[in-house]
Amino acid sequence: MNTVLIIDDSDINLTLIRALVLKQGECEAVLFANPLKALEWCRGNVPDLVIVDYMMPDMDGLQFIAAFRAMHGRNEIPVLMITANDQKDVRYDALMGGANDFLNKPIDRAEFGARVRNMLSLRTGQKFLADRAQHLEALVEERTAEILDREKELIYRMSRAAEFRDPETGAHIQRMAHYSQVIARGLDLEPNKQKLILEAAPLHDVGKIGIPDYILLKPGKLTPEEMEVMKGHSRLGFELLQGSGSEILRAGAEIAISHHEKFDGSGYPKALKGKDIPLYGRIVAVADVFDALTSERPYKKAWPLEDAVRFLEEGRGKHFDPMCIEAFLAGWDDVLQIRQRFQDEIVPLI
Repeated sequence: MNTVLIIDDSDINLTLIRALVLKQGECEAVLFANPLKALEWCRGNVPDLVIVDYMMPDMDGLQFIAAFRAMHGRNEIPVLMITANDQKDVRYDALMGGANDFLNKPIDRAEFGARVRNMLSLRTGQKFLADRAQHLEALVEERTAEILDREKELIYRMSRAAEFRDPETGAHIQRMAHYSQVIARGLDLEPNKQKLILEAAPLHDVGKIGIPDYILLKPGKLTPEEMEVMKGHSRLGFELLQGSGSEILRAGAEIAISHHEKFDGSGYPKALKGKDIPLYGRIVAVADVFDALTSERPYKKAWPLEDAVRFLEEGRGKHFDPMCIEAFLAGWDDVLQIRQRFQDEIVPLI
């Protein structure tokens, strides 16, 4: 059903044009003798065709068209102006102002029918293309979401692949990632950056895939030589992830190579200091250490929360960025909820 808006200060003309419009079929006519009231109606309604007389009190047809076109989403709606045969200057001005076609007075019924059908056909094509574009946009969004979901799943599985070779758990990945998001939020990072660190933080130790089992799974203390090999997982993770077309993997590469740096410059692999350490690495350092301390493993018991918090506070300005510690503790209620939500399976002590 097409909606045709008719504006004319003559009741006789309104009645005539309405009858001619209804003869076209699949049309409903909305009539206004006052162009100002017609504009008010247009603010909440979108017609498929506008038929407007030129000579009207308060506002002529040219002024109406200009005001109508100025409304959002009204640029392409067909406008048919009714003029007298001798008003060529008006027609030129109307074309410049946004009219699409004209009708001469007195109105010829055959000409009226042809012009209205042509303009409604144009409008039907516009709506089809708009619906098609909207459908394609929704389809692209859906497919993009599917690709991103698969990317996130792949990232999680890559993270788990590294953790399977280490006595840590999938719950650890979830907790430390969400702790990282808590810190990012406390630092007032933009929401998209908070989401990015949540998605990239699980990749922090992906480089452990390249560490030999005899070192990674050694129950006792590592020798200095073995420790150097173990430290290599930061660079391995970076080399695995760097240069990706994925923003998540690029952030993961930054985290992998920087989350073992320490604020005082005593960390590895580059001995970076202070804010030379990438922010994501400083954030994940806090989240990862806190969860490691408070998680039970086959080789250790979990630390009490107050002991872990004391460790973080004692590491302000040494191991950890003080701002990251402050943001983490400011989100303590969220931290406790995350611990409750992502719990390890029971791991028996040896």
